[in-house]
Amino acid sequence: MATSGNAQLLKLSGARNPYRGDLGEVREGALADLILVDGNPLQDLSLVGDAERKFPLIIKDGLLVKNALVK
Repeated sequence: MATSGNAQLLKLSGARNPYRGDLGEVREGALADLILVDGNPLQDLSLVGDAERKFPLIIKDGLLVKNALVK
């Protein structure tokens, strides 16, 4: 959500755009970095300082890096 506006601006740069693929979208085929936070970082910013415990799911470049949701 926070980067979709920036992704739209990058698309406007045409050939200078360093990314090939869709950005700023959560859907199959799009490039994605996603973090699921256990809590609301807008209410408690300290959550982002404890990534090992408070980030149960991390996806980078569309690939699953961490999934503590499924055992």
